[in-house]
Amino acid sequence: MQLNERSLIGQEVAGYYIEDIVGKGGMAVVYLALDPRLSRRVALKILNPVLSVDDRFRQRFILESRTVASIEHPNIIPIYEANADADGVLYIAMRYVDGLDLRRLIHDRGPLPLGPANRIFAQVAAALDAAHAHDLIHRDVKPANILLAGDHVYLTDFGITKHRSSISGLTQTDQFIGTPRYMSPEQINKEHIDGRCDQYALGCVVYEALSARLPFQRENDIALLWAHLAEQPVPLSHIRPELPPQVDAVMARALAKSPEQRYATCTEFVTALRDAISGPQADQDDLLGRGGLVPRPGTSPHSGPYPVPGPPSGPGSSGPHSVPGSSGPHSVPGSSGPHSVPGLSGPHSVPGSSGPHSYPFGAPPSGAQGGSQAGPRASSAHTGPLPPGAPTREGTRGKRPGRVPIVAVTLVAAVAALALVAFIVFSHRGDTWARYQPSPAAPLAFDYPGDWTARTHRDLFAVASPHAAEFESLFVSGPGADWAAVSQIVADDPDSASGVYVQTSDTVDPAGDADQMKAKMEALLPGTVDLDKPVQDQAGNKPATRFDGSLIDQSTGTRLGFVSYVIGRQPKNMLVMYFCAKANCDDATQARFRQSIHVS
Repeated sequence: MQLNERSLIGQEVAGYYIEDIVGKGGMAVVYLALDPRLSRRVALKILNPVLSVDDRFRQRFILESRTVASIEHPNIIPIYEANADADGVLYIAMRYVDGLDLRRLIHDRGPLPLGPANRIFAQVAAALDAAHAHDLIHRDVKPANILLAGDHVYLTDFGITKHRSSISGLTQTDQFIGTPRYMSPEQINKEHIDGRCDQYALGCVVYEALSARLPFQRENDIALLWAHLAEQPVPLSHIRPELPPQVDAVMARALAKSPEQRYATCTEFVTALRDAISGPQADQDDLLGRGGLVPRPGTSPHSGPYPVPGPPSGPGSSGPHSVPGSSGPHSVPGSSGPHSVPGLSGPHSVPGSSGPHSYPFGAPPSGAQGGSQAGPRASSAHTGPLPPGAPTREGTRGKRPGRVPIVAVTLVAAVAALALVAFIVFSHRGDTWARYQPSPAAPLAFDYPGDWTARTHRDLFAVASPHAAEFESLFVSGPGADWAAVSQIVADDPDSASGVYVQTSDTVDPAGDADQMKAKMEALLPGTVDLDKPVQDQAGNKPATRFDGSLIDQSTGTRLGFVSYVIGRQPKNMLVMYFCAKANCDDATQARFRQSIHVS
């Protein structure tokens, strides 16, 4: 097959019907294509035919693309198929993501606000560390390979990955694997490489995202490669003065010429960067850009035809602005932005109330802050029951005998009645449970308290909690996630810092021991995992292996206990977790949840 970019439109390639071109580079063209077998659109990447001449490259490409397809991680683009067509041309079919890439976002908006930028960096780092845990190195980390679908980030273009035991350098066809603007010194020198070469490239991406300029800008590739080998970039704080000087030290380490001088993992790098940005001298509201991405002067907030990622803007928020009908180069129709908890009007609000201090009966009890006065003497009324015979102002003013006991008894009866009604109402509400229905992300049904919110994050995972939006943001970021919002919930209202998390994965194993499971969970979840020995148990209608443990944020010390179950099923096993802000989460809610599980 001769690769002619436009001529393939309307043609069938390897069983896919080509509809349009959505992107191209020096090594490949990416098409929007229809897979008629499953009636879904895919991003079909067809590599330059010259690459198939290299037998070793072709074999490695197919093997390692299939290895990437087996990695379960929410921030790695799902690969459906990797192979060669009848003419030997290599292709990859992967998810078609509705959004824009980071390259376009930086071009349209300039330097990113630090809050959205930190969230992007954390998700990319988590994806890279997951690949490195499988002994795969991306080798071409750049903004164009970072896709933004609302608040979710995908790292793509793993088709030129390389096993860490291989040697970097040229293919037999004398083509570099990588992009000179982001290439590490050890890649340029054709030395042995490991995941720290991806960290160097991520450092270049971070530099560009925060400054809208490359760390090294030269007139030709030779000068650019030499700069990576021998020169130092301008410190970021010189370009963006609101950044503290601690950021320069973090960037210098990530961009060190020697890989031994860099951080051990990409997550360690972005965590250090986040901590440097949000140090005690930083003005959080200014630095984090809580209003979302801020356009450059002279541009419109809607200057690109794509949705822009940003933090939730408040109760009932529908996420970042998007332009209807956007058709970015990497898309999945129907993607949505960040989420908020609908109808929640304050951190301590009662469902159905109108504010953070409202009451279920329309008015606060006498004496409550903010309550209305019933009459001239309302401010002097007692707020609790009076013992019989206790002196009152009326009694000291010579009122007729017998009035005080009558008033006291009346108040006691009223308070008792109010308490009984409140007890009945709140007890009834506590007994109200909702039921999660099976979805592709969480193929099971389970009960959860009626005042919780359940959210399904695409086809990746499901979470139910009183603070579902905050925990969704935490779990979607994986290792290196920003725990600030959850840490605040744990500090302010620990009883509400609980919930359920469900994810399918073929990396978790019901037969695994504690050490194996710890490594798997730390690749999927935010924070460090402490885990007890496995226990055979029953989760609803399925036998399961139970792992009790804790999830810990090393930066803040915030800890969430959990009771988790690994359920064996086909085609993927399932991790089901109940978490809480206590050392032991084996409570009545967990018991009800466990008993209600029904795996479809």
